Amino acid sequence: MGDPRSTYLDHGATTPLRAEVADAMAEARSEPLGNPTGSHRPAQRARRLLEEARDEVAAHLGRDPSEIVFTSGGTESANLAVFGTLGLAVRERRPAGVVSSAAEHPAVRESCRAAAREPWVAWREIPVDASGLVDPDELGGLVDAQTVLVAVMLANNETGVVQPLDRVVAAVRARSDTARVFTDAVQAASFLCLAEHAAGADLVALSAHKVGGPVGVGVLAVRPPTELAAQHYGGGQERDRRSGTQDVVGAVGLATALRLAAADRVEAVRRVAALRDRLAEGLGRSVEGLHRTVPPGVDVLPGHLHLCLRGIEREELLVALSEHGVCASGGSSCASGALEVSYVLEAMGVPADLARGAVRFTLGTETTGADVDRALAVVPEVVASLRRTA
Repeated sequence: MGDPRSTYLDHGATTPLRAEVADAMAEARSEPLGNPTGSHRPAQRARRLLEEARDEVAAHLGRDPSEIVFTSGGTESANLAVFGTLGLAVRERRPAGVVSSAAEHPAVRESCRAAAREPWVAWREIPVDASGLVDPDELGGLVDAQTVLVAVMLANNETGVVQPLDRVVAAVRARSDTARVFTDAVQAASFLCLAEHAAGADLVALSAHKVGGPVGVGVLAVRPPTELAAQHYGGGQERDRRSGTQDVVGAVGLATALRLAAADRVEAVRRVAALRDRLAEGLGRSVEGLHRTVPPGVDVLPGHLHLCLRGIEREELLVALSEHGVCASGGSSCASGALEVSYVLEAMGVPADLARGAVRFTLGTETTGADVDRALAVVPEVVASLRRTA
């Protein structure tokens, strides 16, 4: 990623394109590709590659290929899930409710906020506790006869906290036969088996570039009998759910990335978690005023380490780390550069003076022990320097 001397610890924002994925995409481009809706040979080849990719993505999700809708990425998938499920009610101007956790990704949260501008749409947020977890029973209490959609992400993009999605689904099903459960699984795809962890969700969003694939392609899995009102109009591709010529090469890249992640998962989880724990323990010993945001014992993605540093301003820290060759982030990549405190941390009850010094280190399958060693050498020095000049 950029400077070969840099230590890249921002896989939660985007992952490097895996070499095998690049090779698969190059192979797809090695012969002419037509529009997959056409009838000539290049079009037939494109359609074959697209449907093979659809089959493979479906298998990794434990879904039927007919459920897979290719999109431009996680944001579009989230928007389609929210507006698509609410769309019929909005068009008919009948009351509809959506319930989401207070820690959802901006793509979900802002979609819910926009939908709720319609007077017949009611949006309610379920709080999270100090660990960032929802209470499934409390959530179930918000589900009523008008609830159309419940959105709870599988793993948080900032903290890496994994939600008890199976219990969320059970709580929703106990209250409603018609409310659909949507989970944003974008952060989770590299390290969790989605066929298992997202099995109960009616709608599941993925993004290729968070799992070693290319930027610009994603998926929304839509389980029948979920009705989805199209948000793109045109040629009726993706079974009339998302018009527009499909990115065949991108779909090949996504399918390949998911295959590689599945093949490596057990070893990757073990190795990356060990590196993350070494980084956490080392920083805990060498940096004063360090607060580990997620309490011990909470299920967190193996690559996520979210910290808050008292007396430090997030953007100053990130710039200084970058100047020393360590790449990290302050939380959601969609809010990079924002000076306000993260609403996720506010929802968790993190004091503002701590939250202003939030930093997210996210490790991936390409992270090495040398990367951790460099971070352990650089971060304490940078923090001490910033505090001396504050």
